Amino acid sequence: MDPISAPALAAKPPASRRLALSALGSLGLASLLGCGGGSDSTSTSDASTGTGTDTGTGTATGTVTPTGTGATATCSVAPEETAGPYPADGSTASNNTYNVLALSGIVRSDIRSSIGASTPVGGVPLTITITMTNTQASCAPLSGYAIYLWHCTQDGNYSVYTSNNIADNYLRGVQVTDANGTVTFTTIVPGCYAGRMPHMHLEVYPTLTSATKSANKVKTTQLAFPTNLLSSIYSSTAAYSASVRNLAAMTFATDNVFSDGTDLEMTTMQANTGGGYAASITLSIAA
Repeated sequence: MDPISAPALAAKPPASRRLALSALGSLGLASLLGCGGGSDSTSTSDASTGTGTDTGTGTATGTVTPTGTGATATCSVAPEETAGPYPADGSTASNNTYNVLALSGIVRSDIRSSIGASTPVGGVPLTITITMTNTQASCAPLSGYAIYLWHCTQDGNYSVYTSNNIADNYLRGVQVTDANGTVTFTTIVPGCYAGRMPHMHLEVYPTLTSATKSANKVKTTQLAFPTNLLSSIYSSTAAYSASVRNLAAMTFATDNVFSDGTDLEMTTMQANTGGGYAASITLSIAA
C-alpha cells in the first residue's frame, strides 16, 4: 500500500450526494514506508504488444497501444494494483470512509483545486489523456465508462487525508470516456515521496451512475511516468526539491508496485507549448 503519513483519521459527516448525474455526465506527507501489494495480475487477450520498455533501472519509457485493426487488433488487460490508503472512494482504507465520489462537482476535468475553490494547488501543469479499450472486442474503445483519478501534490501529500477534511479534495476527479474511449484531466506533475516512484491512481467504473462507491469499480490500477523527464522537471523546479532526493533513492526495480514491470502502466510524456507537459496512455480491460 501507499505509505501512511497522516495521523489517525477522524470520522467525518456523510458527504452530499452528487447532483443531476445526467448533467454531470456531459463534463466529459512524504512518509515512512513504500506501499502496495506489488503484484500485477495481468491477463492478456491475444498477444501482449506495445512499445514500452522497463530496464529495471528506473528509466522505463513508452506506453502500450493496440496494434492492428478490426478483428486482428490485440491488447492486454491493465494490471490490477492497490488503491493504497488514500483513495477516498467509500472504502475502508486507512480505517475511514471518506467518499469524494458522493460529492456534487466531483465530475470535472480540471482537478487542480478543491471543488468550488478558485485557487489551484501549486505544481508544474500537466494534462493527462487516458484511453480505455476492450480486450474482448478487438481493442474497441470503451465509451461511457467513468474514470476516477487521484494523486499526490508536488510535496507528496494527498488531499482529504492531509487535513482530515473531505472538503479538501484537490487532485481528485471523475471523467466519462467519450466515443473514442478517451478522457483528459488537467492537473499537475505529481511529486515523488519516500518509498515510491512517482505515480497516479485510478479506478474504472462501467457507468457514471455506478461511480459512487468503490464496491462498483471494475479496475484499479496505477500510472507510471518516464523517470528521466521527471528528474529533469524536479531538478528545475524548486517546489519539487524533496522529490529530487526521493526519486534518486528509488528505481522501478525497487518500487513494490512497479517492480514486476511497467509496460502496461507507463505513460508517454512530453513538454507542450504552454510551459507545462502532456501525458497519455491507453489502458485495456476485459469488458
